[in-house]
Amino acid sequence: MGCPFVLKQLSLFCLLLSSATSAALADDGQEAPPPDPATDAEAILVTATRLPLSLDRVPESITLLDKAAIDRNQDIGVSELLLRTPGVSIHRNGGYGSSTSLRIRGAESDQTVVVIDGVKLNDPSSTGGGFNFSNLLIGDAARIEVLRGPQSILWGSQAIGGVVNIVTPLPKAPLEGSFDLEAGSRETASARAALGGKQGRLTWRVGAQAFTTDGISAFASSFGGRERDGYRNRNLSGRAELEISETISADVRGYYSRGRNEFDAVGADNPAYGTNREFVGYAGLNVDMFDKRLRNRFAYGYTDTDRDNYDPRNQRTKTFDAAGRNQRFEYQGSFAITEQDILLVGVENERSRFRSVSPPAALSTPVPAPVRGKSEITGIYGQLSLQPVTGLTLNAGMRHDDHARFGSKTLFSAGGIVNLPTGTRIRASYGEGFKAPTLYQLYSEYGNDALAPERAHGWEAGAEQRLFGNKLQIGAVWFDRTSRDLIVYIGCASSSNTPLCFQPGTSIRRLGYYQNVSRAKARGLEAQASLNPLAGLSIDANYSWTIAEDRSPGSANFGKWLPRRPRQQANGSISYAWPFGLTTGVAVRWSGHSYDNASNSQRLDDYMLVDLRAELALSDQVRLFARAENLFDEGYMTAYRYGALGRSIYAGVRGRF
Repeated sequence: MGCPFVLKQLSLFCLLLSSATSAALADDGQEAPPPDPATDAEAILVTATRLPLSLDRVPESITLLDKAAIDRNQDIGVSELLLRTPGVSIHRNGGYGSSTSLRIRGAESDQTVVVIDGVKLNDPSSTGGGFNFSNLLIGDAARIEVLRGPQSILWGSQAIGGVVNIVTPLPKAPLEGSFDLEAGSRETASARAALGGKQGRLTWRVGAQAFTTDGISAFASSFGGRERDGYRNRNLSGRAELEISETISADVRGYYSRGRNEFDAVGADNPAYGTNREFVGYAGLNVDMFDKRLRNRFAYGYTDTDRDNYDPRNQRTKTFDAAGRNQRFEYQGSFAITEQDILLVGVENERSRFRSVSPPAALSTPVPAPVRGKSEITGIYGQLSLQPVTGLTLNAGMRHDDHARFGSKTLFSAGGIVNLPTGTRIRASYGEGFKAPTLYQLYSEYGNDALAPERAHGWEAGAEQRLFGNKLQIGAVWFDRTSRDLIVYIGCASSSNTPLCFQPGTSIRRLGYYQNVSRAKARGLEAQASLNPLAGLSIDANYSWTIAEDRSPGSANFGKWLPRRPRQQANGSISYAWPFGLTTGVAVRWSGHSYDNASNSQRLDDYMLVDLRAELALSDQVRLFARAENLFDEGYMTAYRYGALGRSIYAGVRGRF
């Protein structure tokens, strides 16, 4: 494992690319797509194939949100925006800043890969090793893409549910800037600004945001919660790209976020709070060869997350201390066999470390030594995209992962998309997933070193129809995913004699442990329709029906709903652009009931939220906006005994220049 293995795999890829180049180089005039997309082109995306291919060449289901859509929705956090897209649900332990988990098509929250500017965000010190959306604000995002279904071929471990890709912009003009200012209910205020430009061979952009709110009681008011739990966040992002020559360029990217959120224990209000610091760094070298027919990218990515919890009532105020680090070395190559046929290959090596400790409240009790762990995984992948005839694209991919602890695993994927002259688009795809147990699940105070990796495979098939010159679009997709050896947390009763309810090798009881669930299944239907601006009128709607169940033979929970996964969800919005520059709209979100626990004994009721939005153009560059969220002050819970935001009013101004 390690560098020798990476070099061996890289040598194999070089041989593969050399063979392909020798065989096809005589066909001049072809260019491979660049590794990064243009953020100002609506038909371009990157998540599906790691390359900017047009939407009509992607077999998987994907939702694309450009800057216009992001501005139009006016959401503060990324999770609120994604919740309006098909197949996505969230649960949150309170208001802004509280722990937020996002699920795609009923998959576990830690089975979604989040990417910012090409860097995967995951925290090895978190329970599932996934990403907590609580601190991810819209910020300087220029494009957000949601790719649904198993995507481990190109995105590796964790991409069983899907991928969320966030792209920040690069300027086109010598100097560009933007700003957003808003304020509203519960002393909420947000200020964001960005500046950048393109001067000669250098393109750069930096952005910053500050957000603060008094919040709501994380402990639901219906259970007696009264104390407001506030939240504040500061973040900074930046990108720079230097064209060293016509064929070589270098780029660096960075993102930093620091948040402080107050939270309550499940039983009552309390003054506990937590801090969260996240840093993401990236450096890459892009090398084009054979008149850009072969494009190579060599990159290094780094993520660093520190989380601390405090309770001022204790003698020792710090109650939790965790840190997670990731280093990722990557090579990606794309080769244009013909103008429409692309070979994509890559090698990745990821090294993770974590540290975690829960200090005792009393100063007289020594702080135990932190639990530590590390892991390493190296993957090699390839995907071939072919267009044998006009309107038909076929994809096939394979990935081989070598995990330092769990050995090797090979995954496959395939898909196709047909675009007919009638405006009909038919898609079908199959994908596999593999996720090793996280460091926390293996080594923490609740760890189980006998855990097996999670595995999944799934397929989908669907169709879309475009009518009236693409003004009206309707579509539906059916999906099916089977997961094995899902890792879940099992709580221990005080009287339990289960061996795993004791710390390994001791008679000391613990609160719970992690265990594999032998089988789970998710299947369902996603339907959506949209009417593009027609005489100023725009309409969007989607409906998701997701059956996510425990299918473990012999289990007491066989056939029960997986927790916090509503079977039915629907979103709808309508807006009208008035001739004098005012745009008004209404959005409705409905979620069916779900269950908070695996036994389905605790029900979470269905709810419906209504939002109003308005935007007034003062000029081509400056706009005023306002919105009312949860207009009818609906009370609801996405996690039992945790509160949710009631009626909220916000207003602000944005500028783009």
